[in-house]
Amino acid sequence: MRFLCGIETEYGLLIRDSEGRGSSMIRQEELFRRVRDYLFFEKKTGLIDLHQRAYDEPPGNGGFLKNGGRLYIDMGHVEYASPECGTIHDMVAMDRAGDLLLEDALRELGLSNNVSFIKNNIDHQTLATFGSHENYSVPRSFPFNEKGLDPLVAFLATRQIFSGAGRVGASIINDSLITLDDEIRSIPFQISQRADYVVNKFYQWVQMNRSIVNTRDEPLADPLQFRRIHLLLGDSNMSQFAFALKVGTTRLVLGLIERGQAPWIPVSDPVQAVRAISHDMSMNWPLEVNDEGVVGAIDIQWRFFDAAERAFRGENDDTDWVLDAWKEILTDLEKKDPSLVSDRIDWAQKYVLLDAFRQAENLSWDDPWMESLDLAYHDLDQVRGLFFPLEEDGVHRRLVSPTAVRAATEDGPAGTRAQGRSEAVHRILKGHSGRTYHDYIIQWFGVQVESGEILYMLDPFKTYRKEVASYFLEAEKTDFSA
Repeated sequence: MRFLCGIETEYGLLIRDSEGRGSSMIRQEELFRRVRDYLFFEKKTGLIDLHQRAYDEPPGNGGFLKNGGRLYIDMGHVEYASPECGTIHDMVAMDRAGDLLLEDALRELGLSNNVSFIKNNIDHQTLATFGSHENYSVPRSFPFNEKGLDPLVAFLATRQIFSGAGRVGASIINDSLITLDDEIRSIPFQISQRADYVVNKFYQWVQMNRSIVNTRDEPLADPLQFRRIHLLLGDSNMSQFAFALKVGTTRLVLGLIERGQAPWIPVSDPVQAVRAISHDMSMNWPLEVNDEGVVGAIDIQWRFFDAAERAFRGENDDTDWVLDAWKEILTDLEKKDPSLVSDRIDWAQKYVLLDAFRQAENLSWDDPWMESLDLAYHDLDQVRGLFFPLEEDGVHRRLVSPTAVRAATEDGPAGTRAQGRSEAVHRILKGHSGRTYHDYIIQWFGVQVESGEILYMLDPFKTYRKEVASYFLEAEKTDFSA
């Protein structure tokens, strides 16, 4: 089974009050544009778009980065799309690379004393939600219909027990196509930020009626060979371990579905199950399963683990790491003590941290200070953010070094077409043999300079390094003004 994954992260902005605490989170498009323009025009971290990409992406809206990923403004917020990655290590490094680029820009612009980028999924004031979208490449033969994808539903509904980012409080939304309770009992703390916003089992579009499984068919590759599984129910992770486990286990389950070996566990009401699990801090997480009665979320995860263990153990180092980490975390979650998993899971780390502070200060969970600390956990400022000192001190597990993350801002991940795209961006930025490129188009699936031919890169598992070298060698010889 070949692994290929990418992540899209939407960021918020934290505005600090006079005491230096995060007092609000907003999406401020003017500042986002300033950061974008600094990265592309002054720091030269990538190539700004010269042409219209789509009806909502005019020239200059964003561009591709040196690492093969993309930074752009989307519906009023800044968004980073990582390059496609073939290993867990690369995926973690490339995810963190986007965080680093944005926080570097704030610091270098002299803005970091007043604002920070926030990598979370909710605004406590407006109850708006920001996405963390996962993308997985699968063969065209993958059963991309509701029947074929149904085994994925139970896995995703229960995955949050180790992938959730945690949050103070709850949200109520009423934009579903199905009937949901319009009242939520008092929830001091819950394990997922996106759970309250998921209102459908399957749905095609992402802006409204967010679903457990998104069914939009947009491969961004050869449509005769590939599909792209696009998931939008997950939380943004600060924890490298939780992020790696989230994408790693999901790819294994997709592999089981490809093989026809995935457990089919028909959860009676998966949308309500997503919320019920998130709201249950007892860690019992009981779900109603058709023809079985009550089954615990951990037991459901064990079934997927057992199937993946039989199918993929020994396939490669990545797969074995995921299986070992999955087994370890499920074993520890069975003990129903957040402190035992707080070194690997965001929601548990945040809960332990905030609860200790709450008790020391004799606060209730609904005190505004708790919401402020909730946001501070996701603050990307290395000094002010609550998470990074935990990682630096070894309290929370780190998988990828800061040096590797810094390197991931410059070069594309090996073994995928992002490597070829990255090299193309570098060549256009630097020029070669006296050639300066005044016109170009970069896409996920191809590159074009001046009025030359398009170099298509339709196979995401191919590096295209030789093709890129040959393409630019030919471009250097061509007189495009003729």
